[in-house]
Amino acid sequence: MKNLIVYVLLLGVATTLLVNNRSIANESVNKNNFIVAQAASNEEFIARGTEPFWNVTVSKRGIVYNSPGTQQVKFPYVAPLKAEGRPADLVRVYRLKGTGNNTLIIQKVSACSDGMSDKNYPYSAIFIQGNKILEGCAEKK
Repeated sequence: MKNLIVYVLLLGVATTLLVNNRSIANESVNKNNFIVAQAASNEEFIARGTEPFWNVTVSKRGIVYNSPGTQQVKFPYVAPLKAEGRPADLVRVYRLKGTGNNTLIIQKVSACSDGMSDKNYPYSAIFIQGNKILEGCAEKK
């Protein structure tokens, strides 16, 4: 009787593992057999603001800040922090590595206006560069 119970338990565990492995759609298994969540396929954004004019381009190749009359600043790509308990597309916070304390915050909104055109953007953007705060809008590339 004990052997039958052990076999039934093992069969249940094996079935559960098989079902779980087939249902992992957006995850992959790394070389250590740990399940690793894959990043969103489109993490490319362009954030821009007016007065002063500025833009930040986000891609897997890097994060680049531009503003007329200043030197372009390049940062290595970092995965964004996401708001706990919220959809991944709602808020992205990029803590940029390099010199200074730089942060880019992209938040999904119903509409964001750049104040210069009639275009509405689906995201608002805040770029914090040291003690300077720039506000604008963003969209996926």
